[in-house]
Amino acid sequence: MLVYAATIFLSAFLLFQVQPLIAKFILPWFGGSAAVWNGALLFFHLLLLAGYFYAHCLIRYVSPKKQFRTHLVLLVVSFAMLPIIPNARWKPAGGADPTLGIIIALGATIGLP
Repeated sequence: MLVYAATIFLSAFLLFQVQPLIAKFILPWFGGSAAVWNGALLFFHLLLLAGYFYAHCLIRYVSPKKQFRTHLVLLVVSFAMLPIIPNARWKPAGGADPTLGIIIALGATIGLP
């Protein structure tokens, strides 16, 4: 049981190590306000919750052989999408609320990896 708890803690820890790096990168794009940090925090919490839901559904409804294949495919696709540097095309055009733009930019950049 300790191994599972350590794995969950490590995965969440690593996920939230990426958050300040990527948020600092897109901060000037969206005006440098606290809304950027809050939007990034919202995205990463949603991503963590989605990861827990994915793990729950995979364990509950999929056989161990298919679980291995699913993880292998997702791992290969994630490595193909590296590095996690946002493209300049995700910069906002107007002065609207940046939250949706932040979530879309982060989802397109680091959603899968």
